[in-house]
Amino acid sequence: MRRRVILATVSAVAVAVLLLGFPLAFLGAQLVKNNELRELQIRAQNISRTIEGRLTRDDQVTVESLEPHVGGEGRLSAYIQVVTPTGERITAGEEITGQTQEVANLTDSNALVYVQVSQWDLYLRSAQIVVLVIVASVVAVGAGILVAIWQANRLSAPLLYLAASAEQLGSGQVRPHVEASGVEEIDLVAAELARSSDRMASRLAVERQFASDASHQLRTPLTALTMRIEEMALAAPDNPEVQEEARISLEQIERLVVVVDDLLSRSRRALGGTNEALVLLDVVAQQAEEWGPTFEQAGRRLVVDIDESTRVLASPGGLAQVLATLIENSLKHGGGTTTVRSRGGTSGAVVVEVADEGDGVPDELAPHIFEREVTSGAGTGLGLALARDLAAADGGRLELAQRRPAVFALFLSGVPKSLDPSVVLPVGSVVSSGWGRRRRPPA
Repeated sequence: MRRRVILATVSAVAVAVLLLGFPLAFLGAQLVKNNELRELQIRAQNISRTIEGRLTRDDQVTVESLEPHVGGEGRLSAYIQVVTPTGERITAGEEITGQTQEVANLTDSNALVYVQVSQWDLYLRSAQIVVLVIVASVVAVGAGILVAIWQANRLSAPLLYLAASAEQLGSGQVRPHVEASGVEEIDLVAAELARSSDRMASRLAVERQFASDASHQLRTPLTALTMRIEEMALAAPDNPEVQEEARISLEQIERLVVVVDDLLSRSRRALGGTNEALVLLDVVAQQAEEWGPTFEQAGRRLVVDIDESTRVLASPGGLAQVLATLIENSLKHGGGTTTVRSRGGTSGAVVVEVADEGDGVPDELAPHIFEREVTSGAGTGLGLALARDLAAADGGRLELAQRRPAVFALFLSGVPKSLDPSVVLPVGSVVSSGWGRRRRPPA
C-alpha cells in the first residue's frame, strides 16, 4: 500500500506539472519576447527624440550621443544606425552577425533610426523563463514525493499495527492494544477489531470455565470409582477372577484419565495461546548461561550470535524448552563448537539455527528424527518430537536444515522493525525451562 500511495501521489503531481508547466513555459516565453520587442521599440523612440532635439538645435549627431542607448543595465545589446536627412550614416555598438530583430523609426526631420538586436539573444531571454518553469516543476515534483512519503507512512503505519493486532488474535492474545491513528477509517477498523477481541475473550472465558468444570466433574467420579474398585480387590484377595477384573478395570480407568487429560490440555492450548513479543537474545542468553558450564566441563564451547534487536512472537516457556532441547541434543550427539545464531527468513520470519561441528545425523535416521521413540540409542527419542510440537503450538516450525554437520532450524514469526512492540504487543518475560540445571553432570 505504501508504494501505491507514493506512486499515486507522485503521478498526480506529475500530471499537474505537465498540464500547467508546458502552457506556463510557452506563455512565459512569449511574454518575455513581447516585452523585449516593446523595450526595443521604446529604445528606438528615445533615440529618435534625442536625434530630433539635436537637429532642431543644429547640433551634430555623434556616436557618443547614441552610446547610452546601445545596451547595459539588463537590456539587450543593440546595433544602432542613424541616417540623417543629409544622408550621413552614424552607427553605435557592435555590428551583429546572423539573424537579427530590427525596429525602425522615422523622426519628424526625416531621420531614420534603426535598432537591431540578435535573434539568438532574444531567444535566450525567452529560454530563461522556460528554465525557471522547469526548475519550479522539479521542485514541485520533489515536494510531491516528500509529501507522498509522509502520507504513505501516515497511512501504512496504522495498518501495520492492525496487522500486528490481528497476529495477536491469531496467536491467542485476545486483548490487543492499538493507539488511535487519526485516520477515521482505520480507527473504525481498529475499534471493530477491539470489539471482536472482547467478544472472543468472553467466549474463551466461558469455554475455559467449562473445561475447568469438566476436568473437576470427570476427575471426581473417576477417582471415586478407582477407590471403589481397589476396595473390591482388597476385599477378595484370594479370588483370582475378582483380582483380574479389578486390574483390567483400573487400567481402563487410568487410560480414560489419560485421554481426559490429553483432551483438556489440547483444549487449553487451542483456547489460551500465550504468544508474546520476546527479545530473542534474552531467551537465548538465558539458555547459554544455564548450559555454558556444562559445555565447559565437556571441553566444548557454546557461542551465541543473535542480533539484540530481533524480536519474535512465541510463548516464553515453549521457546525456552525448544532451545534447551536443541542445545542438549547438540551436547549429547554433536561435537566441537555449538553455535546458536539467527537470520531473517521470508515474509518477516526469523530463523534460529543451532549448529555444531560433529559428525551430523546418519542418513537412515534423518527422515525420522522428529518421530517419537526414534533415537540413536543415547536417549528416549521424545525430546525432538516434543520440541517440534512446542514450535508448532507457537505457530513456528522446527526442521533439520543440514545433516552434516547437523543444523537444526527453528522458524518463528518475527515482529516487523517498523512496529513498536510496546504499543501493540506485550513484552514477554524470559522463562527458564530448568532442564539445563537438572541435567548438568556433577563436577
